[in-house]
Order: sequence, then C-alpha cells, then structure tokens
Amino acid sequence: MAALGVRWVRALSKGKGTGVTVFMLGTRAASGISKDMLPGPYPKTPEERAAAAKKYNMRVEDYEPYPDEGRGYGDYPMLPAKSQHERDPWYSWDHPDLRKNWGEPMHWDFDMFIRNRVDTSPSPVPWNTMCKHLFGFVGVMLLMFWLGETFPAYQPVAPKQYPYNNLHLERGGDPNKQPEEEKHYEI
Repeated sequence: MAALGVRWVRALSKGKGTGVTVFMLGTRAASGISKDMLPGPYPKTPEERAAAAKKYNMRVEDYEPYPDEGRGYGDYPMLPAKSQHERDPWYSWDHPDLRKNWGEPMHWDFDMFIRNRVDTSPSPVPWNTMCKHLFGFVGVMLLMFWLGETFPAYQPVAPKQYPYNNLHLERGGDPNKQPEEEKHYEI
C-alpha cells in the first residue's frame, strides 16, 4: 500500500500519466486501515496478553480481551460500555467532538456511544420515581376519561331562534296571516 502512495508522488513529480489517473491511485492508496490497527489473534499466554495490552496503550491489569467466541474480536480490548456523555466536557481532549485522546482505544461499538446516540450516564431521577410519576399521571387521566364517559356534562341548549317571526315568510308561510308570537323565555 505504501508503495502505491510513493508511486503517485513520483509520477506527479516526473509528469508521467494523466492527473486524474494519478490522483485516483493516490486516493485509493491513502484509504484503508493499517495492519497494526486490526485486531490480532486472541491472546492465550500471559506474554501475548502483555503484548496486546502494549499494542493498545493499556496497562496489563486494565487489559481484558473479548471472549473468544468466534466473532472476530481477536485481541481487541473489552472496554466499558459508557457513552461519551459521561466523559469530562472540560478536559482538553485531542478530539473534543469525540471526547477522545490520540492513541486511546475506541470501543468496538463506538458508533453506538457517540454523543448524539445512547446516553449511559446515570439519570438524575431514580427509576422508581419516574415510574410512579408516569403511572400516576396515566391513572389520573384514565379516571378522568371514565368519569367523563359515565357522567357526561353538556352545555344547556335552547331551540334556535330566528328573526321575523321565526322566518315565517321565508319558510313558506301565508303573508296575509300573521303567526302567533313565539316566546323562547320566561320572566
């Protein structure tokens, strides 16, 4: 891979090849992950374990690999499942948006623990208090709905009143005959 990276620099300096072709070779060579960043085989001896801890910049006491269950984790360290929210926001991180320092091993599922995903920090309100509030609110609302269905309350309604003797002429009444006056109230 490194040879391809050097090849496109030499080609550009000597003027060989088209610019686009040489540029595409260079970008292809620059991508990818290096071999020392890939997990190695699962450590079986204490010496292999110490070498893997050194590889990931960890102390031997802190290094614990994933169990060898055939999932391909190899010697990658099993880090605590903590989100980036739990890390100190005022510390001078090398990568402040990830709250991570250079050379620090990343969690295998780091994309699940970034700041716009899962927040594993402890909640300021205990779980039983949250449940009491939720179920109390839902219970009161169900009680109110049941009471509203059982004892309906409607606004009192009077018959609709129309002007001009209840629209006598507009409803097809005789113009020569006056209807009797209709009262919609009592005093």
